[in-house]
Formats: sequence, structure tokens, C-alpha cells
Amino acid sequence: MTSTSSDLRLADLGTLVLLAWSGEAPDGAVMPYLLAYSLGDAEGGPRTTAAAVEHLLTSNKLPVGGDLVDGDDRPGLSVSLLVEAGRAVVRMPQLVARAVAPPEWLAAVEERGYAYLVFTTRAWPAGRPGRTVEAADLAAFAGADETLNAAAHIVLPATGPRP
Repeated sequence: MTSTSSDLRLADLGTLVLLAWSGEAPDGAVMPYLLAYSLGDAEGGPRTTAAAVEHLLTSNKLPVGGDLVDGDDRPGLSVSLLVEAGRAVVRMPQLVARAVAPPEWLAAVEERGYAYLVFTTRAWPAGRPGRTVEAADLAAFAGADETLNAAAHIVLPATGPRP
């Protein structure tokens, strides 16, 4: 039986968090990154949230642990990035996530025209909204094989507000 996105219970996602940061990319220039993850706080805990996030991603044709999805090559992509008023807004049919974007992230996305989204099924309870996330903690979580292998990787073209 094929599951559909309507099978997704949004409550099973738990609290979803979106973080915007920038860092040096392999090409030596600054890359605007986005990290989306759950706190793992749904009823049933991190296993439930991991399954729900995976279902959300795969039902939107975003492979978990698979190849990089290039939004420029996929005009019908169901996930998009809007940058407005100092915020990154990621939209999918089932949700909208927002993150305050630091000035260096905004400059990098303006220069490149896109951001690199890592949307992981791996829960990160320590990455609670409103708490300061130390750069070393973010790097340890975002760069861990367990996080990267359990994620969809998407290059999202950035759009701005319409006049």
C-alpha cells in the first residue's frame, strides 16, 4: 500500500525548528545553510518524530539519506524558500517554518541566490527555540554522520517578497 501525505499526523512531527547560519563552503565562499529538525517532543518521543519527518519528506519526493535535490532542476519542487524582513521562510504543503536570519546569512543568500537546506529526521532536543545555540554544538549536531545520513539535502532557490 502506498502512503500519502494525508496519512501524516502533524502532531507526530513534534516541535519543528528551523535554523539559519552561514559557513565556508568547499568553494571557499560563504554558504547560507538552513537546518530543519524536530525536538523529538511528540507523544512517542524521538522515534515517532523521526518516522513522521521521514514520511513528510518522502511524501514530498525528498529522499532521506539520498542524493542532493537541486531546486533549480526541479521546477515542481514542493518545498520553497522565501526571504523577507530578515527571515527565512521554508514552505511545504503541510507546513511553514520560519527562522530569523543573521546578516551574514542574508548577504550569502543574496549573493548565491539559494540556500542549502538539511532537513533531518534526527531529533535534537538541545536545539530548543529561544536558547542560544553555541556554534560548536550546532556544528557537532549538523555535521554528525547520524544527522546528515538521516536528512534530505536540498538546494533551495531563494525568492523575495512580491511587490
